[in-house]
Amino acid sequence: AARTAMRMMLGTMGTATRLRGVSAAASSSSSSSSSPSHESPPSLSDRIRATDAPVIVATKKLIAEGGGDAVLSLAQGVVHWTPPRAATEAAARALSDNPAVHAYGACEGLPELRGAIKRKLLEENGLANVDVMVTTGANQAFMNVVLSVADSSDRIVLFVPYYFNHLMALQMTEGGPRVTLGACDAATMLPDLDWLERELAGGAASKPPKAVVIVTPNNPTGVIVPKEMLERAAALCESANAWLVVDNTYENFTYADTEVKPTFLASRNVINIFSFSKCYGMMGWRMGYLSYEAANAELAQSLLKVQDTIPICPTQISQHVALGALEAGAPWIADRVKLLETNRSRAVAALAPLGQDNAIKSEGAIYLWAKLPEGMTDDERVVERLVKEFQVCIIPGSSCGAPGYVRVAFANLTEEKCAEACERLHRGLTAMVKEI
Repeated sequence: AARTAMRMMLGTMGTATRLRGVSAAASSSSSSSSSPSHESPPSLSDRIRATDAPVIVATKKLIAEGGGDAVLSLAQGVVHWTPPRAATEAAARALSDNPAVHAYGACEGLPELRGAIKRKLLEENGLANVDVMVTTGANQAFMNVVLSVADSSDRIVLFVPYYFNHLMALQMTEGGPRVTLGACDAATMLPDLDWLERELAGGAASKPPKAVVIVTPNNPTGVIVPKEMLERAAALCESANAWLVVDNTYENFTYADTEVKPTFLASRNVINIFSFSKCYGMMGWRMGYLSYEAANAELAQSLLKVQDTIPICPTQISQHVALGALEAGAPWIADRVKLLETNRSRAVAALAPLGQDNAIKSEGAIYLWAKLPEGMTDDERVVERLVKEFQVCIIPGSSCGAPGYVRVAFANLTEEKCAEACERLHRGLTAMVKEI
């Protein structure tokens, strides 16, 4: 009886659809002769129009115009190494022996990979009683979170300078107009939590933000939020019944002079985002994951709705690569991060022409952040000149909401190429400072 009723319902729906189609076609036919012709195609989404253009795409275009392969890039935040052998071997085995990699998989990720991630989170990050979702990169993890926890009428806090893709995600999901930009201390680039406390208190004019986003170690500054500050941010958010979203993409990137180590929190209102891309050299495999309180079944179901709608499931073969990468583990990553010490030192020296007080103390990640001196604060023009006149590329701070600053990425080139890129950067900045 139930099946019969279902067939009748579907049949009715199909008839209605066909009738609507006939009606629409008839209407179109009867009015086609009088309809005005349009020289332009239909308009696009106002949300996308209002979304910032991707800065990495813009810099790649600038590089192509400024010399192509002759330009050395200190722009995109990637690493120069490739995945561990255990990761690529796992991919090869899966392709040859496991037909399941060609089919859809579990929406939240392969059970064996999720289990391995949970063990990693417990042993390396101290996060217990959490559930995880595997995603197609950390950016998709962030999008899953945004769509799950906030409506277009809710406010979300980003601290300036922000990671540009976070703002873009909010802009294209109608959250852009509701983004509340918080300040960072000009000297330390740490978020202003006194301001956040006032903002979360709300008032007659506005309701408190629904979520607060913190990236630590930070992109674009390399700053690491100290334990007591992150705990305070979490407590403030919990008191306001708001989410704290922590992006831990650069968790493994600390250096010999790093004084502040990354902190990881597990709480009912904290969602953590992680990535395989940078630490394991898996940028093209697009693998990330997020963790949240295991008891929060409603959040789990919300995340699954988004995941099922966008990728359906994380890429099967990439998940086998991630499993192999986890076998190599943190020691493999640490060996490669040590090799970045020289690149980092050279990049610091390359920024010296800007003045010692203008370079922010970077604790981690793969970035340096610096303020341009008075007289050359047009950061986009500085970047353009560096490419076209000195054949080296960096990122303008404007893309992170901070005009008058620049970001330098030092992990995407080998030592030899990074040395040349940093020499060009030093030479270019020296020449421009002399023009002031």
